[in-house]
Amino acid sequence: QVQLVESGGGLVQPGGSVRLSCTVSGFTSVYGIVGWLRQAPGREREGVSCITYSSSRRYYADAVKGRFTISRDNAKNTVYLQLNSLKAEDTAVYYCAAGRNRPTCGLGPMDYNYWGQGTQVTVSS
Repeated sequence: QVQLVESGGGLVQPGGSVRLSCTVSGFTSVYGIVGWLRQAPGREREGVSCITYSSSRRYYADAVKGRFTISRDNAKNTVYLQLNSLKAEDTAVYYCAAGRNRPTCGLGPMDYNYWGQGTQVTVSS
């Protein structure tokens, strides 16, 4: 019904930057909020950032606040996550996820109905 595809991950140096993209296809009218969540080896999936449909609300986990920026272009059905000042601790598989159109969003996986396959971000020298 709704498919999300992430792109842009790869190997990056500590202190470097990368931009992730999430493109949504299918019944795009049924989704609203979009979140980025990540999972490192041996750890639970954690919320990174989320954004409402109108971009009126954006939230970030404390660990990435000030370094990551979420944005979206609804005409392109695409959500972006800009990752700056990357640290080794940011190494993880990054997933985008979509949920209902709500006035606010959250960083928990319970809010999302559709998930992408993830893209690997590796921060290493």
